[in-house]
Amino acid sequence: MSQPNEYQPPQVWRAPEDASGRFGGINRPEAGARFDAELPRGGHPLQLYSLATPNGQKVTIMLEELLAAGVREAEYDAHLIRIMEQEQFSSGFVAINPNSKIPALLDYSEEPPVRVFESGAILLYLADKFRHFLPDSHAGRSEALNWLFWLQGSAPFVGGGFGHFYAYAPFKQEYPINRYTMETKRLLDVLDRRLADERYLGGPEYSIADMAAWPWFGRLLDGTIYDAATFLDTGRYTHVRRWADAIAARPAVQRGIIVNSTTGDPAGQLHERHEAADIDKALQARRELAK
Repeated sequence: MSQPNEYQPPQVWRAPEDASGRFGGINRPEAGARFDAELPRGGHPLQLYSLATPNGQKVTIMLEELLAAGVREAEYDAHLIRIMEQEQFSSGFVAINPNSKIPALLDYSEEPPVRVFESGAILLYLADKFRHFLPDSHAGRSEALNWLFWLQGSAPFVGGGFGHFYAYAPFKQEYPINRYTMETKRLLDVLDRRLADERYLGGPEYSIADMAAWPWFGRLLDGTIYDAATFLDTGRYTHVRRWADAIAARPAVQRGIIVNSTTGDPAGQLHERHEAADIDKALQARRELAK
């Protein structure tokens, strides 16, 4: 391995004056609101503030799956939070999520309204509220939650670790790319071994564990995130591929990944439930943009 000039940490770290990299303008060592602004509110009890990143897609997939299952109370308004424009640091958003990360949810069907932040917490909240996509049995619920929390702990290695150093860092560095590639492939192997024995992560039933994991690992396999499918040799994970393809074919998943997208016609971004013709139109628009 080639050795770059070694960095010598100072005795006390100070934030650099000129932060570089794609996320240099976002990252700061302090929390809290940076400006005052109220959040918009639509007409449904569920108000979602998010962006179509893998973490955001977990929740919109869940909401669209609930609607597909006939849960009309799951109708929602989805409001776009443009993280590169630092909208997550408004006083309104910070009041819902003090951590300033998407997604965040407000449930006005409760009095007082309930705030829910962190994607895994939102999935669990919705599953409990509507009694869908989480097994009723103690053992089945526990197994599904095992994999939900596995994903919540694993995704930062894939995104903030592998994705950052492979795709977004200002320059390539061998050590961090090797370190996080190794961990990402280990996690893919964990998935592959699990899915060799079970149809879904929690067992025979599709659950919030699959909704959480698919936007990360399913999309790694098709190159949608980080364009790294060849680099990671994802073709070897055949059981993950079977699982990922089955989930990708679900209409509610196809709707969920479009909500709060920053590309395409905003009218086709499915902020609320649409009919099949609208889904096809929106998906075709995204395909045309990708050409």
